Amino acid sequence: MNILVADDDKVISAMLCGILKDAGHICIPAFDSMQAIMNAMRQPLDLVLLDINMPGGTGVEVLKRLKNSTKTNRIPVVIITGSTDAALPEQAKALGAVQFLTKPVDPELLLQAVLAATR
Repeated sequence: MNILVADDDKVISAMLCGILKDAGHICIPAFDSMQAIMNAMRQPLDLVLLDINMPGGTGVEVLKRLKNSTKTNRIPVVIITGSTDAALPEQAKALGAVQFLTKPVDPELLLQAVLAATR
């Protein structure tokens, strides 16, 4: 699967991409909100893994833009964040996220979320 990993932390992005590549997926990294949106618009994706706190706009804003575009509104989005905001999981799901994971992400949980989101 082609999976966009949008996270401004390059260490976390590399870790997530490593897990995904080891499982046979193609990882497309994005390190800010605009790069995430541009990458999603430019190429076919099977899934987006999206951090909430990124430069250039929040992950919530990226999620809204992806879900409001006919080109990207069917791509499943899994939120991955270190935020402790208790309202965030429900807000993200209300906007169209299919799953919500907290950092640090367990590799097995990540792969389970990828499979569940793309069924």
